[in-house]
Amino acid sequence: MPQSKPSANSFVRRVRSQLEALSATERKLADFMLEFPGELASYTASELASLAGVSNATVSRFIRRLGYASYDEAKRDVRREKESGSPLFQAAKSSAAGAMNPAKVQASLIAVHLEQSQSNLARTFAQLSDAQMHDIVTTLVRAPRVLIFGTRGSHGFALYLRWQMLQVLASVTVIPGPGESLGEHLAGLTPQDCLVVFGIRRQTRQMAGLLEAGARMGCKILFISDAMSPDRREATWSIQCQCAGPGSLDNHVAVMALCDLISTMVVESAGAAGRRRLAGIELLHEDLEEL
Repeated sequence: MPQSKPSANSFVRRVRSQLEALSATERKLADFMLEFPGELASYTASELASLAGVSNATVSRFIRRLGYASYDEAKRDVRREKESGSPLFQAAKSSAAGAMNPAKVQASLIAVHLEQSQSNLARTFAQLSDAQMHDIVTTLVRAPRVLIFGTRGSHGFALYLRWQMLQVLASVTVIPGPGESLGEHLAGLTPQDCLVVFGIRRQTRQMAGLLEAGARMGCKILFISDAMSPDRREATWSIQCQCAGPGSLDNHVAVMALCDLISTMVVESAGAAGRRRLAGIELLHEDLEEL
């Protein structure tokens, strides 16, 4: 299911375009919405008016001025943008109170983050099966080539997974490298090769074309995404990581733990050949005095 594109007239863009024409009261509401745009998706018009310190009539005029037929239409628009993963739309009004008195909320924030991380980890690993992980790891170990793709925040996960598996697998590459194109790496892919794609929101447009090309070439595809991202029919295996965060940013503890699980299983599955490569690497470290 393809992900819907954001409106060219996003909610924030609509608000900014009207700033100069707003009355003092409407400007107060606009300033609140620009700081916490995601709030509109969670509250009724009356609740939003109370949060912003304005009247219900001000909210109604403001919404019409933005070009929406109703508050519900604006609410749906904001909800779509919130689901796209923008950190701006994840920020909550409560964060303002925390900023005013950080010492008071520090302990509770630590507890909330720990609880969220544990929940994300447990829910993500609960969906994994021994059979599925065995198939994935066996394919990675036997593949002549393993290509790993991830952009934006996912690029770090791609680099980490590649670095760990490189200890026992000789041909693992993060694509594309600086100055390179995807086509230069995809050319010659076979059904024995494996493509690992990190689709954690929000990805660039490259990802869809990469998945389609990999599927056409018949290679195995491991697609790692989050619970808010759509499934991809091209994937041989799909793993959705729980990435909900208690604040403005997604929590990626489960993604990193999955990378650690995969790389640990790959090292164990690589057997004698993997151990020989690992021993050779250590000898070269000594000879080259790199570490």
